[in-house]
Amino acid sequence: MTGPAKPLLVFDGDCAFCRIWIRRWQAVTGEYVDYAPYQEVAGRFPDISEAEFAASVHLVEPDGSVLRGAEAVFRSLAHSRRGGAALWIYRRVPLAARCAELGYRLVASNRRAASAVTRVLGLGDDHAAGHQYVRALLSRGLALTYLIAFCSMWSQVHGLIGSNGVLPVTSYLGALAERFGDAAYYRFPTVLWWSATDGSLDLLCAGGVVASALWLVGVLPLPASIVCWLSYLSLLTAGQVFLSFQWDILLLEAGFLGILLSPAGLMPLPSTSPPVNRAVIWAFRWLVFKLMFASGLVKLFSGDPAWRDLTALTYHYESQPLPPWTAWYAHHLPDWLHVASTGAMFAIELIVPFFIFAPRSLRHLAVLPLVGLQIAIAVSGNYCFFNLLTAVLCLSLLDDDALPARLRSPGAKGEARMASLLAVGVTTTAVVFVVFLSASALCGQIFGYARVPAPVRAVSEAVRPLRLAGTYGLFAVMTKGRPEILIEGSMDGRTWRPYEFKWKPGDVARKPSFVAPHQPRLDWQMWFAALGNYRRNPWLTQLMLRLLEGSPSVLALLASDPFEGERPAYVRAQLYRYSFSPPGSEPRNGSVAPVWWDRAFERPYHPVMAARR
Repeated sequence: MTGPAKPLLVFDGDCAFCRIWIRRWQAVTGEYVDYAPYQEVAGRFPDISEAEFAASVHLVEPDGSVLRGAEAVFRSLAHSRRGGAALWIYRRVPLAARCAELGYRLVASNRRAASAVTRVLGLGDDHAAGHQYVRALLSRGLALTYLIAFCSMWSQVHGLIGSNGVLPVTSYLGALAERFGDAAYYRFPTVLWWSATDGSLDLLCAGGVVASALWLVGVLPLPASIVCWLSYLSLLTAGQVFLSFQWDILLLEAGFLGILLSPAGLMPLPSTSPPVNRAVIWAFRWLVFKLMFASGLVKLFSGDPAWRDLTALTYHYESQPLPPWTAWYAHHLPDWLHVASTGAMFAIELIVPFFIFAPRSLRHLAVLPLVGLQIAIAVSGNYCFFNLLTAVLCLSLLDDDALPARLRSPGAKGEARMASLLAVGVTTTAVVFVVFLSASALCGQIFGYARVPAPVRAVSEAVRPLRLAGTYGLFAVMTKGRPEILIEGSMDGRTWRPYEFKWKPGDVARKPSFVAPHQPRLDWQMWFAALGNYRRNPWLTQLMLRLLEGSPSVLALLASDPFEGERPAYVRAQLYRYSFSPPGSEPRNGSVAPVWWDRAFERPYHPVMAARR
């Protein structure tokens, strides 16, 4: 058979799926390869039947040789020097050719389904660039959240896990190495295995700050996003109880998707970057769905009557971890408004998330209540960067056409580049794996992990240290009172002075403040400790020991040192019951001593500890 003047790829012109991907390949190979439907050129190649042409693509080389299926695809791309690596793997790596041809036949025999998936992912069509600017906003939102999280942690890392902190990371890692041996390095991934000094903690936080700042301004987004994720994973692993919050896991899960979203290059612009792989956008949308839907389900499944009868918000504003001053006013709103607000919250968390999978107009409409809920929570509570991160994730529900024109103005003129097939394949594969883990986690949360197939549980457990998929749902059981721990010190065992914390309730006349998006992690942990006992919170004993030692890094976490640098002889922890003051004591302009809280002593929380002399 006489070959054409240059390589000719023959495809099924009646197949919509084939036409989509042929357009992509044409953009890659340019003038190096010709393309033609077999309906037009089959007569030139009598040795190949129409049934064979209809079953797979054929590449006819100038020397008359013919390649079929996956090999034809890889060879045609290699002519432009863009698919050489794939062709080398196909021909040299054991089983690669067999797997590639098996995958090709699977797709070829299910073209209608493959065509639908291709359209959903936006690959190869003109609308694929419809998330270029959404990607830029979403990436910068993630970068800003990382920047806040790293700065927040850096300001308190020495007091929490430094060498003289509450829970020194050196002791923690040493105990893990002794217990788990070499397996500890994978089960507890952190770069601090190499060095866990205070200087190393500073370097780790500083690296995260620099990487997130670079990502925020659009410089080296791909490597910057990788450094952010690895640095925060290292901090979370080393942070022990102080980095055990759901939003820490959420930031890592979203941050990994942020890596898949980030384009390569020094300063890639939306107008000139390759189109967004919509698989990544849909992964973000799935994450929003899982976060919101699970948050609603856990409240219903907990069996707490306060959620069932819609009275939970009559307790929430007063009992939440770090209420701001606005919570005082919200707490005293009419009960009917609390009931209505709880019902609205359930509608937003259990119904609105399904709009994410609805047509475009409904999906865009869902952004309003989802973000509105985060604004309402942020206005009445201190939930660090959680509300910001959730609102940022909701950007994935939009497309470029939904953004104001000023947000879509190109930073530079240029022609958008086609994404390489290798990049599309890698990101899509990673997305499928992450969504698989995420869906498994949600199913386990809803139906019980015992019902998740054993192989799925095994895979999930194997990659669990990487925190690729979390489970979410705050306040499954509503706290209906406010116990508060007050730590006091004494020089003589008779006169006791309180250690005031910066943000948690203490002095009843001190106005509750806003602190978000910063998270004072010691203050937060004090709230959790008050709900239990000191035996279940051994870190609190360590805190009291550091106060006896007069640790400067720990004292820096507090509002003041009642002993002004001297070491107390004794410390103790007392449990009080706090409640918002009634409306009659509302602070007003000109008030001499406004009172925000009422409190009553309940019992000793921790036995008195004495300093060693």
